[in-house]
Amino acid sequence: MRQFSGFFGPYGGQFVPEPVKSMLDELDHAFQKYRNDPEFFDEYQYYLRQYAGRPNPLYFCANLTRHLGGAKIYLKREDLNHLGAHKINNTIGQILLAKRMGKKKIIAETGAGQHGVATAATAALMGMECTIYMGAVDVERQRLNVFRMEMMGARVVPAQSGQKTLKEAVDEAIEAWVREGDAFYLLGSAVGPHPYPLMVREFQAVVGREAREQILAQEGRLPDACIACVGGGSNAIGLFSGFMDDTEVRLIGVEPAGRGLEYGQHAATLCLGEPGTMHGFYSYMLKDASGGPAEVYSISAGLDYPSVGPEHAYLKDSGRAQYVYASDQEAVDAFFLLSRLEGIIPALESAHALAHAVAVAPTLPRDAVLVVNLSGRGDKDVEQVERLVRQGELRIPSL
Repeated sequence: MRQFSGFFGPYGGQFVPEPVKSMLDELDHAFQKYRNDPEFFDEYQYYLRQYAGRPNPLYFCANLTRHLGGAKIYLKREDLNHLGAHKINNTIGQILLAKRMGKKKIIAETGAGQHGVATAATAALMGMECTIYMGAVDVERQRLNVFRMEMMGARVVPAQSGQKTLKEAVDEAIEAWVREGDAFYLLGSAVGPHPYPLMVREFQAVVGREAREQILAQEGRLPDACIACVGGGSNAIGLFSGFMDDTEVRLIGVEPAGRGLEYGQHAATLCLGEPGTMHGFYSYMLKDASGGPAEVYSISAGLDYPSVGPEHAYLKDSGRAQYVYASDQEAVDAFFLLSRLEGIIPALESAHALAHAVAVAPTLPRDAVLVVNLSGRGDKDVEQVERLVRQGELRIPSL
């Protein structure tokens, strides 16, 4: 599906005050102007190659596949990008766009910190002032990423409202963007009002393009399924975009079931939510008793968001993609399993996708092929996991 009107089926749009709409329209005009401009595309590709380090490998997990005894598991190694995640694909594109719009200041939000780190790095590269909003709770559980952002010259502002996590970081970043007026708001996921979901998808589509070419080269055919974690949904929509028209390829998004499916204990928006409007766009969301955004939780700071990108909502309703969930413990089990069998420590976000692959691979024939998007590396999560294991909240699995 290719959608340029601001909606994906009924989802998306711009549900914002008029002053914000004029700022979004300015951004949309610039994006439509430059997205097919050869000079812009060449510069974007240059930085993806020479700065981010693309293309990254599609890696066959021979040990994990043998251990599970079923389908072949391939990892799209976004963890090998500069700074360790898929986020830089988008920050390069948006900051190059900001330069062409004459902007000097960047405002961004971050959850797990990977988008914040990528934003800080790209802003430093391009000589731009950078302020990043991060939930106060996430500041504490991702201290290393906070220091990395500050090392590269960014100012990190803890969001103190509400649950003090990703939703509140987005709230406060948008408020700052509107207040400052002349800044560029660099949204990190495929959420928000138009044109952000489309723009982020376009800049993350490199993941799917590469994965499609690589699996055809290595297997001589397309995969049976592509699997990615879903919070806001940027890494998943990037992978899915390369296979959207290949209806024989199943697209599977994995949401966080957290500690359980009771209110406030998970962030499984597409699986358990309903349509609604927040942060200026219409999509599935988890709601509280009054219809506002629900309290949510995930062990992964990058997944605890009460809504989801509107294109994912459309893919769910149309049946083109399937959405499932994995618990904290299932993600941690996958976190350790990949570390022990392949020597690769996945981000806790990515471990949710891996957990689903681990569950389904043994049920499939040995010639089946699964592509899992390893959206980031887990260095940032090791201290948190060690602490939770030491406190008895999680267990270390046995092989």
